Amino acid sequence: MNESGSLATMILKSAGVYSDEAVSRILSSRAANAGMGLAEAAVKFGGVREREFLAAVGRVLGMNTVDLERQSPSPEALQKLPASAVYQFNVLPFSLDADALTVVSSDPFDTAAADGLRLVAGCRVRTALAPKEEVEKAVKKFYGVGAEAIEKMLEDDRYDVSEDFGAMTKIDVNEMGEEASIVRFVNQIIAEADRQGATDIHIEPQETELRIRYRIDGMLHKVDVPPQLNRLKSAIISRIKVMANLDIAEKRLPMDGRIGIRIAGQDIDIRVSTMPAAYGESISLRLLAKSGSFVKMQDLGFNERDFAVVDKIIHRPNGIFLVTGPTGSGKSTSLYSFLSEVNKIDVRIMTAEDPIEYHMAGINQVQMQSEIGMTFARALRAFLRQDPDIIMVGEIRDRETAEIAINASLTGHMVFSTLHTNDAAGAFPRLIDMGVEPFLIASAVAGVMGQRLCRRLCPECRREVPLDRKYYNLDTPPEKETVFEPNGCEKCSKTGYRGRRALFEVLEVDEDIEGAIVRRENATQIRNLSLSKGMKTLREDGWAKVFAGVTSVKEILRVTEEQ
Repeated sequence: MNESGSLATMILKSAGVYSDEAVSRILSSRAANAGMGLAEAAVKFGGVREREFLAAVGRVLGMNTVDLERQSPSPEALQKLPASAVYQFNVLPFSLDADALTVVSSDPFDTAAADGLRLVAGCRVRTALAPKEEVEKAVKKFYGVGAEAIEKMLEDDRYDVSEDFGAMTKIDVNEMGEEASIVRFVNQIIAEADRQGATDIHIEPQETELRIRYRIDGMLHKVDVPPQLNRLKSAIISRIKVMANLDIAEKRLPMDGRIGIRIAGQDIDIRVSTMPAAYGESISLRLLAKSGSFVKMQDLGFNERDFAVVDKIIHRPNGIFLVTGPTGSGKSTSLYSFLSEVNKIDVRIMTAEDPIEYHMAGINQVQMQSEIGMTFARALRAFLRQDPDIIMVGEIRDRETAEIAINASLTGHMVFSTLHTNDAAGAFPRLIDMGVEPFLIASAVAGVMGQRLCRRLCPECRREVPLDRKYYNLDTPPEKETVFEPNGCEKCSKTGYRGRRALFEVLEVDEDIEGAIVRRENATQIRNLSLSKGMKTLREDGWAKVFAGVTSVKEILRVTEEQ
């Protein structure tokens, strides 16, 4: 055993948390994994939690441990080191006194980092310890996502950092598009959004900052970015436009484009939308996984009654099944789930989508292109000559599309589609307003499903509290006297929620509902008739999920209307 190996053995044994067998396992595993540090090996193969390991080794080496969840670095310390050094050595400057700069690291054995930091800081450097994940999170919080790339761009004379948004020329941007710093920063923003499970990225130039926000579980969260980012907004916005094959010289009109990117082995399709605003172009990016496993119908969250009704409708030989709800309510996820359920080798399925959000094997998906006349109505007419069994139309937007979809269902096809209405019963007056005859609607529509998305409580930190009766105003008595509410922990980024779950109301059309449609009864009358036949409203389904511990009372009140 060499000298460094002997020293490592001595330190690990002196820590008092590892047996001789564990120390031997750590050292042999480290030797078998080239490039792995001793601290990483000790955490991965030692069978001891990282915080416990750091505290024990810190006592041996005379290093304090720091709780970065409760303690914050001083502004003087943060200014002492540039972002490049912070990212290079994986440390966080924590405090500065007359004697030395204290940095927080997750590796107590990295002596090279201490030597390098001393040269950069120009003073003595002391090391304190904290878990790796806490250090990385704190660095992103206090330096901002992509701080290192921003720092390098500001040092580069080729970047125009003037406040004039139009000062950058097309040649400048094309040259810059291949430069590592701007590419790295944009990629880091997208990769971080994917890591956090964001569905959208909004890049919004303000008067004094370039604000970046992620939409996670339906809610917007501001991203910590370097304060000097505003000086580079032209470069960043132009880089994204280059990636999306948009005209970077045109800044006066809204534009749409697409970016294909691969993150952690998964292909991500990004829809790009630009909009001219007061302080520059506002850009929205929608992140979509090109392929992957689809949510199974039994995992959507139906109650027993709704599952049975939906399962019966989607296996019908003909008819229309409509899914209603606002944008972002999970309609596409539900439709793909239904298509996956009925996708068999003896069934021909054709879809008209704008855009194609997910690619599914075994079905024929057609992208709408209205600029060349490829509309939903035109696609539907062509589908009827393609011998389909099942047709999915992305959205019924006008009378022509509605009438062709209804005729398709009446001639022996099963049609799935979506409508933008507040609830399931509102679909019928909406179709009538489009100009479709009520008797055709009554004959063709087999069922309507309304849905919303609510955030799921984090299972790690939710807490049980008594039910506040002032919120519960349904006719039925509550299932329980206690419910759960959000608390907040590291697993859920202190929000108390992690992931989303759908709420449903499923309206099945029978003879009585058909008669109400023909009589042109309003949505309230049709809904009351459906409720008398066992339908549960969105809020009632929400309360069931509250009592099951899935979500909170405030979340249900936020996403559903009182009916």
